Amino acid sequence: MDALAEDEMHDEFFPLVPAPEDGGPWQAPTDLEQKLHRLSRADNAYAYLRTLAIEGVYYPVRLDEARAAGEDEYPMLTIETPDGRTVAQVYTSGLLPRPHPFLVYEHATLGALAGIVPEDVEVLAVNAATPCEQYFLTTGDERETWLDLHHELFSSDELMDRVVTRRTGAPEPGLLLHGLACGAHLCFRNGDAWNTPHWHGMGYRGEVERIADDWGVHGRDDWLVMEERLLGRDVSPWYWDFVLGARNALAAAHGPRVDPEEWRNTVEGTLRVRARESGAPTDDREFGEFVAHLRALVGKVLRYEARFRADELLPPDGYVRTIAAWDIGRASKMARWGRGARYATEAEMHTAIERAAKEAQAAYGSWEEFSAGYILGRCLHFDEEAFGRWYTTVLDAHRALTTDPESPWRTVPFAS
Repeated sequence: MDALAEDEMHDEFFPLVPAPEDGGPWQAPTDLEQKLHRLSRADNAYAYLRTLAIEGVYYPVRLDEARAAGEDEYPMLTIETPDGRTVAQVYTSGLLPRPHPFLVYEHATLGALAGIVPEDVEVLAVNAATPCEQYFLTTGDERETWLDLHHELFSSDELMDRVVTRRTGAPEPGLLLHGLACGAHLCFRNGDAWNTPHWHGMGYRGEVERIADDWGVHGRDDWLVMEERLLGRDVSPWYWDFVLGARNALAAAHGPRVDPEEWRNTVEGTLRVRARESGAPTDDREFGEFVAHLRALVGKVLRYEARFRADELLPPDGYVRTIAAWDIGRASKMARWGRGARYATEAEMHTAIERAAKEAQAAYGSWEEFSAGYILGRCLHFDEEAFGRWYTTVLDAHRALTTDPESPWRTVPFAS
């Protein structure tokens, strides 16, 4: 079931963004809406349509109809004008309103929209009641144009691996903004605006499918458990930080240059002591294989860190103290995904994101350090020392997020 809090009832079904009263320039939420505003003022409807073909749009659906829809069913909320015409409304991502308890937005490419818009619709209103509004007929010829533009211009890959920052409607500086910045790696990878407080993501259906397919989250109870596990750093294997913690202890006692063999011996010795204290057997084959795995993990971490230093992800004498960021960063996004799927209330999403900020600040001293921890966690999870796309894509993200002037890691101080 979806979550609903009493204080979430509101009447913001559709965006309502008035133009500046003084006739001055309009500050759009993102670069996309700024471009559409410019094209609309220039009366360049075809270029406007081409831009939609690249980015896609969102259309409103009643939540009960969205939940009841079959796999090949795409309900759409339409309106009737006073003169009797049927209009379909769609919006670009930066203009989507605060999530409504009974209305959701689905994402569609312009090509998909050609088949989704009901046959009785006569007008497609794009970003209605905003300074970048535009209107199109929905005749058969027009729909063919949408399909042609989609095939020419749309590429999901082109929408990924980019820094997108909202210029209006973002939270003020504080824990919520910091917690949103903790999810910057995934926002970059997915091409999402990192500082969007009202989450729609891939659209309602897309968010439900995303966390069901990738995370096994199929409802509110699943989301609550998964979010808590991520915030508690309980999704990644506990022994990753156990191994790193052994080096941290040695470095604190003897200085930062830790002998690898001493590190391995400390890992094994500490593990054996804890096993004996808990009454677990230490002389069977399973325990011996686990000890060998953790000793080998020391070498794997050292090899990754050597590559990190070569790629300037770590400073020349730097090392990763904890992979906490791997769970914290995903917790920041899971809070938003849960909201998009209507498993979380707005208050729950905000609380989880603020908790992610606190966890990050307790574990790290900078965004660069946070990023290195996130990347090592991702590599240990997926890469198997291949240094392939599981590493190179996140390295690209690190470089963009630490250099782009609009990146959260250049605009949000790490320490509160």
